[in-house]
Amino acid sequence: MTRVVAGASDSVSVIPGSPDALYLYRFRQVDPASDRFVFQDREVSFYFKPTPDALHFQVENRQNRPLWIVWDKSSFTDANGANGKLAHSTTRWVDRFKPQPDTQVPGLGRYSDYVLPLDYLLDPAGSDEQLHRPLFPEDQTAPQYADKYFSVDLVMTVEERPVTYPFRFRVASVIPR
Repeated sequence: MTRVVAGASDSVSVIPGSPDALYLYRFRQVDPASDRFVFQDREVSFYFKPTPDALHFQVENRQNRPLWIVWDKSSFTDANGANGKLAHSTTRWVDRFKPQPDTQVPGLGRYSDYVLPLDYLLDPAGSDEQLHRPLFPEDQTAPQYADKYFSVDLVMTVEERPVTYPFRFRVASVIPR
């Protein structure tokens, strides 16, 4: 049976994943390369935490003026190479074909969220919960994802111009529990 996730809580454990998972995942940020899952430039600072359920991130606006995350122009490429729109914490099944409003990150402020492919959303049968498939299975099929890549292109409006921040990750290892 395929596992279904409601939302995607950010674990504080060192190794991400479900407590009852058969396999554990270890991830690497390969582009831009970082052993700490970080990136910064003059405008923003990013921190990422990949998990089997979703790609968690925090963005910090390093300037004293607002910037915007443009969800409708951002995209996600999954481990199978499928590229498309992305969903984040407020995206619901019923709204999947509607434009997603941009999110403002205030000057010198922070914003935390998670992303996953929009196509991974599942019908919650009338509930307002966000149900979705996980990015990676934690069952006996997990080992086939070792050395697979996935990526996100986050588009932001900075000083009224679009800037794409591309990030690429690799499943460094899949380890039996």
